[in-house]
Amino acid sequence: MAILLSGRTADTQNSLKLDELTPREIVAELDRYVVGQTAAKRAVAVALRNRIRRQKLPAEISRDVLPKNILMIGSTGVGKTEIARRLSRLANSPFIKIEASKFTEVGYMGRDVESMVRELTEVAVDMTRQVAFDEVRPRAEENVEERILDILLPSSSYSYGVGFDDEAGEPEATSTARTRSKLREQYRRGELDERLIEIETQDRSNTMIDFVGGQGMEEMGVNLKDMFGTIFPTKTVRRKTRIAEARMALLRDETENLVDMEQVTRQAIERTQSSGIIFLDELDKIAGRESGSGGPDVSREGVQRDLLPIVEGTNVNTRYGLVNTEHILFIAAGAFHVSKPSDLIPELQGRFPIRVELESLNLDDFKRILIQPKNSLIKQYKALLNTEGITLEFTDDAISRIAEMAVQINQTTEDIGARRLHTLLEKLLEDISFAGSDLEPKHQRLDAVFVSDRLGGLVGDQNLSRYIL
Repeated sequence: MAILLSGRTADTQNSLKLDELTPREIVAELDRYVVGQTAAKRAVAVALRNRIRRQKLPAEISRDVLPKNILMIGSTGVGKTEIARRLSRLANSPFIKIEASKFTEVGYMGRDVESMVRELTEVAVDMTRQVAFDEVRPRAEENVEERILDILLPSSSYSYGVGFDDEAGEPEATSTARTRSKLREQYRRGELDERLIEIETQDRSNTMIDFVGGQGMEEMGVNLKDMFGTIFPTKTVRRKTRIAEARMALLRDETENLVDMEQVTRQAIERTQSSGIIFLDELDKIAGRESGSGGPDVSREGVQRDLLPIVEGTNVNTRYGLVNTEHILFIAAGAFHVSKPSDLIPELQGRFPIRVELESLNLDDFKRILIQPKNSLIKQYKALLNTEGITLEFTDDAISRIAEMAVQINQTTEDIGARRLHTLLEKLLEDISFAGSDLEPKHQRLDAVFVSDRLGGLVGDQNLSRYIL
């Protein structure tokens, strides 16, 4: 399943300009979210900075400066995905994470390797569309205000002469303008939000077409959608609604009318080609050579061959047009416990020239992961329970004890890295979370004794911890 991400954190967006970031500053920014793994951070920081440098080169040179794709080698839970995800947010780049094991060789039932480029393009279109919407939103809001005022106070038209208000004896146009001004003030203060009006808006009910198919069916679905959209164009419907709801519906229509979708599409394709990032996880799962025995290994080397032209650079057909993959940055990752990078076909090995090995997490790393990142696990649990009036206090010895238990369990059972902390903290706070707002007292102090009481038995019993932790 692909994880689609767009945008970046607000504080990063406000305080940092990508063009001004040096690799050292990029690493410092990544340090706010990911503990350790300096070598991997340096590699992705240089790759990102080289993109900025390439954009400043003359066109005849920049075409030949290709990204240096990265292969991260390390066990699960050490930060491979998080580094790539934070990098994409920092760069405000289209980004998807997808597992290589989801793909099959051409001719087999399964996902087409080109589908990841289509998904990346969809992300870029969504990001570019949102930027365009934000730019035209002030004008769209003004248009919506005028439309609603026109509904509340339709303008009068006369063939001859000028009408007069019977009571005031003044021109009716002046009286209407004064009334409209009062309605405008009430509208802006929200005093009219509950009034019912009748509006015309676009009918957004979609007819779903379900079908089952194999290779290339994603693209067929896209083409069917475009075809039926042409045959059955969008129609308008009339409905009665509150002004507060009408404002949102009309704002959506006005925003779409003001945005040039052809220009958005062109910018999105350029954005995909020049700054897209694809994180290809579980590359080690397709690293085995053909064994000749059939079974699940039958298409591994075939998937590698299908991936090769995408990584090298080719044109992929999407619903928005052809997308060239030459300058898309590919960051691959895998544990490589069973296989090794040399098991990949030589051509694919050559397309990932930068290789970094991520270190296993030690006791100090686990302690820092619990408290150091901007939105660390302990900060998250404190914020969650604070919504119900519960204040959590973790002592230093409690944090040390949790980290020691995580290291111990990872050594005696399967090593899942920092993900072990999720299971430990969830088990530790299970009773507090279950009690919720009924818990007394509201201030809960967690020390090493509390942690040992809750988790000591599970950690000590290896057979039980294999199933529970």
